[in-house]
Amino acid sequence: MAVDLKGRDFLSLKDFTVEELWQFIKTAEMMKLRQKAGEAHNPLNGKTLGMIFQKASTRTRVSFEVAAWQLGGYALYLSANDLQLGRGETVSDTGKVLSRYLDGIMIRTYEQSDVEELAEAASIPIINGLTDLLHPCQVLADLQTVYEKFGRLEGLKLAFVGDGNNMAHSLMYGCAKMGMRCAIATPPEYGPDEEVTMAAREIAAQAGGDILVTSDIAKAVHGADVVYTDVWASMGQEEQTSARHKAFAPYQVTEAVMAKTEKEQSIFMHCLPAHRGEEMSAGVIDGRWSVVFDQAENRLHAQKAILALVM
Repeated sequence: MAVDLKGRDFLSLKDFTVEELWQFIKTAEMMKLRQKAGEAHNPLNGKTLGMIFQKASTRTRVSFEVAAWQLGGYALYLSANDLQLGRGETVSDTGKVLSRYLDGIMIRTYEQSDVEELAEAASIPIINGLTDLLHPCQVLADLQTVYEKFGRLEGLKLAFVGDGNNMAHSLMYGCAKMGMRCAIATPPEYGPDEEVTMAAREIAAQAGGDILVTSDIAKAVHGADVVYTDVWASMGQEEQTSARHKAFAPYQVTEAVMAKTEKEQSIFMHCLPAHRGEEMSAGVIDGRWSVVFDQAENRLHAQKAILALVM
């Protein structure tokens, strides 16, 4: 049975039920089939999405802009320099004003609190395009991709190797909600947020999954259907590059690491951009395990599902 999601914010996967997440995934699947078949679908006819970018982007900007256009709507790009936010206007006032002009806002910024403040003030749906804490749009596309490859989500194991960052956090929430097993392997000093980890474990306990946080790569990837990694230094952490490279060097996903899954059909995922020779070897991202460009494509279809369902 379809769930009505109109007017809902999309701030974190934690905010949605399993049924609601499946509705996003199945809608994304339908959107993809319609596009491949050349069928027009215009549920956003006459609607405008505002896109606030305080962080640069390739996939987020292009996928949301194309998604809005393909659904019959219009996407308005707003950089930090285009808005009065850069001159001291409050996030709350910005949300109230833009609600009078737009039908939805996607924001890609630093602080999760800014996204939540915007959602509190705005009377239109707010979509979290990425914060330093969470990246729910990416993980929705990731869940769609895993479902495409395996025909199921429940009971699968996903291992994330690298920094305990926004990707690790949203993957924990997504896996926990869908009854998957999620293992996070990080250097001890770069582990995921403790509050997020505790919340994900509570969700997993109810859904039949589990969350493991470890510094042991072999333990994390053993039995994994999916091995996932991300860059060692995210945007805004460039000054920490040398220290991070030293800490993360033992956490590179190589062919040998993929072999430790002991599963012939395991896949490799990366949210991109990727740095070959750092967080993974070229042989992994360009090899038989890799589905990273299927992932990247699915950002478009997942974004279309979000926009169609909440706007």
